[in-house]
Amino acid sequence: MSLFQPIPNAGAADTTRPLADRMRPRTLDEFVGQEHLIGPGKPLRVQIERDDSGSLLFWGPPGTGKTTLAKIIANMTKAEFIEFSAVLAGIKEIKQVMADAERARQYGTRTIVFIDEIHRFNKAQQDAFLPHVEKGNIRLIGATTENPSFEINSALLSRCRVYVLQPLAEEQIVALLRRALTDRVRGLGEMDLTASDEVLKKIASYTSGDARSAYNVLEVAAGLAKSPLLPTSGRSGAPTVESEPEPSREITDEIVHDALQKRVLLYDKTGEEHYNLISALHKSVRNSDPDAALYWLGRMLEAGEDPLYIARRVVRMSVEDIGLADPNALSLCMAARDAVDFIGMPEGNLALAQAVVYLSVAPKSNALYTAYGDVQADVERTAAQPVPLHLRNAPTRLMKGLGYGRGYQYAHNLESKVADMECLPENLRGRVYYQPTNEGIEKRIRERMEEIKRQRSQAGANGPPKPKKES
Repeated sequence: MSLFQPIPNAGAADTTRPLADRMRPRTLDEFVGQEHLIGPGKPLRVQIERDDSGSLLFWGPPGTGKTTLAKIIANMTKAEFIEFSAVLAGIKEIKQVMADAERARQYGTRTIVFIDEIHRFNKAQQDAFLPHVEKGNIRLIGATTENPSFEINSALLSRCRVYVLQPLAEEQIVALLRRALTDRVRGLGEMDLTASDEVLKKIASYTSGDARSAYNVLEVAAGLAKSPLLPTSGRSGAPTVESEPEPSREITDEIVHDALQKRVLLYDKTGEEHYNLISALHKSVRNSDPDAALYWLGRMLEAGEDPLYIARRVVRMSVEDIGLADPNALSLCMAARDAVDFIGMPEGNLALAQAVVYLSVAPKSNALYTAYGDVQADVERTAAQPVPLHLRNAPTRLMKGLGYGRGYQYAHNLESKVADMECLPENLRGRVYYQPTNEGIEKRIRERMEEIKRQRSQAGANGPPKPKKES
């Protein structure tokens, strides 16, 4: 027998298994959620029913049914199901599984290899599956919470169909919890517990679309609601137990509060959700939406994100999206960063909140960001011409003799303080990078730049200033 020979499903009466495992759907009809994939006529359901699912990758957050779908596929297609975790398996274990699957295929048995957290496999481990997937020795089903585009080898990715699973809606979680409360075979029905829709909605809301987490909370709450009867002493002094049938007990809001302790927030400081949330924060600020900006900031901070990382990104927002339309934005964001560093968390959260609200309502300009992007492009694509001679310092006689500094016009010697002197290299003469907007302070900057342009033209019409006579 293979090391990874699947263990037969324990009976429904095995109450030692977690509620989430006992209530796992066994058929597509029992499955709740993902209607865009397994609803009637939808792509994955059609492929399963036709038994042509091939190798698959299920990408979605925890508790959305990735493992359950893999087991349903194996059951419906009458294939042997081998399940192991990428956290524990190595190349040796993979080769053992592949060898067993190849032998099984020779005897007409198909094998589905399900790999949970497949993104944790390195390149060599992922490559080990390629020849067996191509030969048809196995049907590979991988489950991942990370974006396959970044975490799965392109060769393996091209041989798999990727299906995106969505977090379950609140009403879907409530339906699953209600089913668990009333199921007397696999669920909690024998405990005769009751719970209002409001209580179940609270569990659903706090578990963020994660069915497994919701089941775990319900199981803890059921244990708190169904505490054992206290023994009473009889005449002989021996403890006895009440013989009357126990009344139904209710899972109350207070019990759920004790069971929850803290909201389950889907977050990974190095994963895709990390970048999704900071992107949402940045784009809310850019769109001048302080309420949305505060919400996404709170989501990140309450999930445990490094506040100094957020502070650094907020400083970036101040120069990228506000710039010189409000130069105070950068100073305020630097002060917020210093406040977070000085007083720490959770007190520092208000400093960050103040910064993102200020940025949200500040006038917006990306003129500086665009200007520097154009500079970078010119630096990359144009020849690096030498600095014009008139802009060079000439600290030695030799350098003066070579023309360093010749023709330089000292702006302070002019009444307008602006000389008609080209300061760009010859191949970029007349190039304009910074074009201020009419937002905030930049409106005044634009007016000043137009004045400078007129003064430069006037200086050119008057000719270069006469050099002062040396005394």
